[in-house]
Amino acid sequence: MRLFAERGYHATTVADVADAAEVSSMTVFRHFPTKEALVLADDYDPTIAARIAARPAGEPLLRRIGWSLVEGVAELSADEFDLVLARVRLVHATPALRARHWETQFQTAQAIVDGLSDGLDDDEVFRVRVTAEVCLAAAGVAFFRWAEADGRADLTALMEQALSVVVGEAHP
Repeated sequence: MRLFAERGYHATTVADVADAAEVSSMTVFRHFPTKEALVLADDYDPTIAARIAARPAGEPLLRRIGWSLVEGVAELSADEFDLVLARVRLVHATPALRARHWETQFQTAQAIVDGLSDGLDDDEVFRVRVTAEVCLAAAGVAFFRWAEADGRADLTALMEQALSVVVGEAHP
């Protein structure tokens, strides 16, 4: 991320990243199949899905998913905030990454659907997918606004604000 932030996404090669990590380019490609994956890969999806699944099953779906996303952001460490900010800035500034970002958002929505769809019929699974996508889109708007403010804004508050528009209520 440091190289991408310093040099820009297009000016940084996989070979540059490999050199900085003191590994071969082939080693980088074994772990990250594309250059975009170097920026966008993370391990948050299972954590997000587990957090959502752990909330009360009777809770309205918008609240269950939306507020789980807010609470997950509130628990990020300072180092994670720095990494996420660098990633969001790159995605915001790089059209190729913005396109790939939508694919990763789809994967996150799928993790949420997989975590909530046991025993649901097709219509209910569709409802979960729509709700997950809407909440993730609202969260994405908050992340981009946060990046535009160079991380000076309170990301949790922005997430709460964006999701309250969707959920129709303030975070409890």
